[in-house]
Amino acid sequence: MRLALTALLMVAATTQAPAAASAQTTAPVPAAERRAAVLAFLQARMAKDQIPGLQIAVVQGGRIVLNEALGMANLENGIKVTPGSRFSINSATKSFTGVAAMQLVEAGKLDLDAPISRYLADLPAAWQPIPVRHLLSHQSGLPDIVDGQGVIGSTEAEAWAAVTAKQMDAPDGSRFAYNQTNYALLGRIISQQAGTGFADFFQQRQFAPAGMGRTLLGDSNDIIPGRAPSYSFYRSLRGGTEIKGTVLGHWRDEFPPFMRTGAGIVTTATDMANWLVALDQGRLMKPETRTRMWQRDTLKDGKPGEWAMGWPVLESRGRRIVAGIGGARSAFYIYPDQGLSIVVLTNLAAANPQRFIDDVAQIYLGSP
Repeated sequence: MRLALTALLMVAATTQAPAAASAQTTAPVPAAERRAAVLAFLQARMAKDQIPGLQIAVVQGGRIVLNEALGMANLENGIKVTPGSRFSINSATKSFTGVAAMQLVEAGKLDLDAPISRYLADLPAAWQPIPVRHLLSHQSGLPDIVDGQGVIGSTEAEAWAAVTAKQMDAPDGSRFAYNQTNYALLGRIISQQAGTGFADFFQQRQFAPAGMGRTLLGDSNDIIPGRAPSYSFYRSLRGGTEIKGTVLGHWRDEFPPFMRTGAGIVTTATDMANWLVALDQGRLMKPETRTRMWQRDTLKDGKPGEWAMGWPVLESRGRRIVAGIGGARSAFYIYPDQGLSIVVLTNLAAANPQRFIDDVAQIYLGSP
């Protein structure tokens, strides 16, 4: 699958709101019963949606309270999911890019309100005044560097030449529009201001400090030991249209290296949980910087946008949620006011864990 076809599912996943509250809420239960309830729920969901494999990690009160691996990582070779199995998180990578940007803000190397022309030369005139924050919150109005067939160019240089020749899609700050160009530009800015490639910056400032020993950047073209391949019931038609079939097949992720600030992290639920603990404990940035990162951006007309700095902002059952959602197969929800975080990684495109993570949260939090 080309990047743009994968992005179609990324966008659909990003715009999905959490499930509406049911008429009855689940009351809190003791730890052992809570674990059993979560596993029973997930096993039923996996059977219903035909999800081959899944990992879940739950962080509560600053520690990992649940860490489970279910199902099959590799169907053709009969390999079960283990805690060490690696899954692609696709567009949920953008939350890591948000953290990297805010680390540079904290270091005085990046100004969210500065025009991107302060950091990047040779931009089209219409692009130059766009503030950095509008890249992070998808409010830039820029044309997209991917289309229905994938990245618009066979090389990085061709892709940038093609997208910079396009007209703006909308005036800067006028509306929310999910866009891969935003994060490709952020990759260039982060690399320049960090003085190293963004992949190295992620490794040095996030993966290593958080103890993410099974996390790296890559796609289906890379040889990644222990990676769970992605599957899908969807088939591509001419022009990039996707239809759902009845036969399970392979789903390919193709993320050119220069696009991997938008999608490209391969990891485990355990590593993700360690990252969330590090973020909670202030080991990646100061608490006040984290609060700023999670603040929903505002459109120029004063209306709230849909994203904060690299993070979708949602609400369900009266609870605020900041999230990472990617590829319609992996997601994590953070409930900042309740001290709860949940990571679900799967290997099925269109498993859409963002649609049921809030049900898992209800087992831990009970009635609001």
